[in-house]
Amino acid sequence: MNRYKRVLLKLSGEALAGDKKTGFDETTCIAVANQVKQLVEDGVEVGVVIGGGNFWRGRTSETIDRTKADQIGMLATVMNCIYVSEIFRHVGMNTQILTPFECGSMTKLFSKDRANKYFNKGMVVFLAGGTGHPYFSTDTGVVLRAVELDADVILMAKAVDGVYDSDPKKNPNAKRFDEISLQEALDRKLAVVDLSATVLSLENKMPMLVFALEEENSIVKAVRGDFKGTRVTV
Repeated sequence: MNRYKRVLLKLSGEALAGDKKTGFDETTCIAVANQVKQLVEDGVEVGVVIGGGNFWRGRTSETIDRTKADQIGMLATVMNCIYVSEIFRHVGMNTQILTPFECGSMTKLFSKDRANKYFNKGMVVFLAGGTGHPYFSTDTGVVLRAVELDADVILMAKAVDGVYDSDPKKNPNAKRFDEISLQEALDRKLAVVDLSATVLSLENKMPMLVFALEEENSIVKAVRGDFKGTRVTV
């Protein structure tokens, strides 16, 4: 039984790259597509935001202007959405890609009305290009679109299986939260999402589910309430 009518799925670029850490791992992308197809067939409306970290991490560059670095990152997310959208089509879904800026005929300009039209047709809507502005990450982009489109929840499919009290890569005794409020995560500096995204989520009461993409059927389990991750409340 699905708990939600409309969800926004945030995929990290690195997670889609698999062990290669760059580009795409097609097996991973097909597995994601097959999970989303189950949700769509069950009547769930799915929007997708993808990070660009499998191509570009602009903030690590000190040699080019920050605005230009962020623009490269926005285009990386467009490339990711074009690729993953085609994988979704390959497994039998209809998709559309919306961007906050013109990309020729590759995408259409984002508007709430246009996105809702596609959702009503049973299409998966890819929301590429972040917010369209520098200095905002795809974390902020996914919260912004989730709020604009009246999503029930944000699904944060990451390389780590939830929110921990310290970095599990550095601390083998780190403990995962089953549930935590976004305010507590902010107070403890746990960085579920970046600061601007956190503020936007708090102001608009947008909850999140944080879980590992690589766990079998993790996206479907999150929507059906049977997931091993962290429920982030607001």
